[in-house]
This record gives sequence, C-alpha cells and structure tokens, in this order.
Amino acid sequence: MPEPGEVAPARGRLGPIALTALVIGNMVGSGVFLLPSTLAPYGGASVLGWAVSAVGSMLLGLALARLARRRPAAGGPYAYTRDAFGEFAGFQVGWGYWISCWTGVAALAIATVGYLGDLVPAVLASPFAASATAIGAIVLLCAINVSGVRRAGGVQVVTVVLKLLPLFAIAVFGFARFEPEHFRPFNPSPLPLFGAVQACLAQTLWAFTGFESASVAAGEARNPERDVPRATLLGIGLATVLYVVCTVAVMGLVPREVLVNSNAPFADAARELWGSSAGKLVAAVAFVSCFGALNGWILVSGRMPLAIARDGLFPRFFQRLSRSGTPAQGLVLSCALACAMVVANTSGSLVAMYNAMIVLATLSALVPLVFAAMAEALVSLRERRAGAASATAGIVIGFAAFGYGLLVVGGAGHVYVYWGFLLILSGLPFYVVARARPPAG
Repeated sequence: MPEPGEVAPARGRLGPIALTALVIGNMVGSGVFLLPSTLAPYGGASVLGWAVSAVGSMLLGLALARLARRRPAAGGPYAYTRDAFGEFAGFQVGWGYWISCWTGVAALAIATVGYLGDLVPAVLASPFAASATAIGAIVLLCAINVSGVRRAGGVQVVTVVLKLLPLFAIAVFGFARFEPEHFRPFNPSPLPLFGAVQACLAQTLWAFTGFESASVAAGEARNPERDVPRATLLGIGLATVLYVVCTVAVMGLVPREVLVNSNAPFADAARELWGSSAGKLVAAVAFVSCFGALNGWILVSGRMPLAIARDGLFPRFFQRLSRSGTPAQGLVLSCALACAMVVANTSGSLVAMYNAMIVLATLSALVPLVFAAMAEALVSLRERRAGAASATAGIVIGFAAFGYGLLVVGGAGHVYVYWGFLLILSGLPFYVVARARPPAG
C-alpha cells in the first residue's frame, strides 16, 4: 500500500528517474509486511497472483498515464472520471476512494499491532487487546493530525527511510535457508488453481496501490507522453520483483502452518535467519514503517474529502477547518469509521482481521481505477472516430484494465463484494444532500 505524502514532486521538471522513484516510493509501503501470512494458504499459487496483479496494475497504470498525457495537470482518476462521465460518476469515484482510505487505516492499524505484538506480547494476549491497541494507535495519530499538518508531516518523514530495510535484507539473504518443501503442494488450498490465483488478486493489488503516482504528477514531468508510461511500467516491474522475491523468501523460510497464523512474518523470517535479536530488530523497523503509513493515510482520509467537498460533490461538513487549519471533523469521522471497522472484526484472528480490511479497501480503491480505465476507453474511441491512429491501443488498454478489475472483484468472494456494494451505495444520500444545496453566490 502507498504511503501518501512521503514522496512529493518538487517544483520544476521531473525526469524519468524521478518519476520512477515516485512510483516505487509510493507503492512499497506497509502492505507487504503481512501479505506473506495472508497468502500462505495459497502457497506457490500466490506467486501467480502477484504476476497477474502486476500485469493488471500495468494496464490500469497505462490507462491513467495516457489520460495524464492529454491533461497533465488534471490530478488523477477523480478528475478524469468527472470529465468523462459527469459529476455523479466523479462523486462515486471520490466516495470509493474515501472508503478505501478509512478501511485502509483500519488495515494499517492491524498491521502495526501485529509487529508491535512481536515486541510487546501483551498487546496480542486476546483479540480485545489487539483491537484496543489498534484503536489506540488510530486515536493517537488522529489527534496529531487534527493538531496540525506540520506535526503529522514530521511523523511521516521519520518513518520513510526505514521501511525498505527488512524487505531488502530478507530478499538478499532469505534464499540461503530456503526450503522447497514449504511449496509442496504448489496449491495447498481447496480451490482449483484458477480460483486460488483469483483469490490472491485483491490482497496483491493492495500492495500495488500507488502506481498512479506518476500520472498524478504528470503536470511536473519533463516529457509526460514518454516518461509517465515508462516510469509507471518500470516502477511496477521493480516493485513486482521485490514483492515476489520477498514473499517467496519468507514462505521458503517459515513453514506454512506457522506462517498462516503469523502476526509478524518478516520478523519470523529474520528469526529463522539470524536468531531472536534479529527478529526483534526487524519487527521494530516494520512497526515504525507501518506506524508511518498509518499516519499518512489518516492525513489523506481528511484532506481528500475536503477537496471534493470544495467542488460541491461532498457535503459541506467536510469543508470545516479547525483553528489550526486542519479538516478536523472529516479526520475524526474517518478515524471513527476505521475504529468501527476494527471493532466489527474483533472476533477473528489478527491475520483474518487484516485480510478483511485489505480486501474491502482494495475493492473500494478499484472504483476510481475502473472508472479511469473506462474513461480512457471512451476518450480513445472518440479519438479513433476522429482518425487518430494511436487510439486503438487506448481502447485495448481501457477494456483490458476493466476486465482485470472485474477479475479482482470476482475473486474477492461474495461476502466482501456484498459489503463493498453496500458501502458504495451508502454514499448516495450524501450526494443528494450535497447537490440539493443552493449554488454559491
């Protein structure tokens, strides 16, 4: 999952290297730290899930890149959708993204507690203790964000540098103790191979979120037509290699029956390699990284609806600022919903709770992405009718990316699709309230 705000394009012109770094920096967040545990029930089939999500993310990223090339200053899927399909579709995209923010906050809080529990076992003594600690982390960081963006930004800067260290360490040294027997059978789940791969897609796509960073920053690109697609593809490719190598290394180090219930899989892998002290060190680094990601997404969960409310598509409630200039009411509401999501899943294990959160967050994030894919298809169809030779590629990319989105939804399972659909529909009253007010002036 991306860590918002951690890589911001400076004023000036961004070349291909800077754009690629932006994509990788915003993609490789805390999402990967618990994924070896959530993917363990699918064994080697999860590697195929990573590959399919990589291709699908490239298609979605290319659709966004082509849209950004036409309108570099647009600012992402929300603006593209509003341009292509009107204000109501723009609202649905904004609503879906906001849902993904606070459900993502809940997931990140659970990931943070998982690694904290490796350091302080008492927080995992019971599901209630784990949930209470997750809620405490959300409340603490919500208070920091409400008090002012400078303090929130300070927390973010401190946590960015550490996040890649355990990933690279496990990736480099993990294969020294690799056990091929951990991958037999290749698909240990009760599902057929296609079903097992499809079931992995929502979890793996969660880790790819952030690939849109180059397209959002296209207005600062030196050559957006060339560099944005290249940076998107290269960033996704490099992140895919890191994700797959790390996941395979952890699965090869830790037995599946242990990994499937592990609350800190990278710490367990480090413990297998270098002993208990190394496990504690990796758990501490992962905890700091997860905590930083949690802070970043809480920051975004208040400011994204603020921007859309100023366009008149969200209720005015989200526009209200505190004395310190922060969208306090939006932040508090987002964090309250995240806490409610944690409470609703308290009865399950930590890994099960995390899996539920990331699937809902991914399904909600898919709304803006598939709308953007269809926006690219629509614009390309119009260009083709006008005689543009390059439009055919855009049509293929748009529809293929949309098909991948449907594949992810289908693999999520009927329970998550049910709840995701209800969450998306729940936004309609808010749209009615926002649109019913008299126009300004």
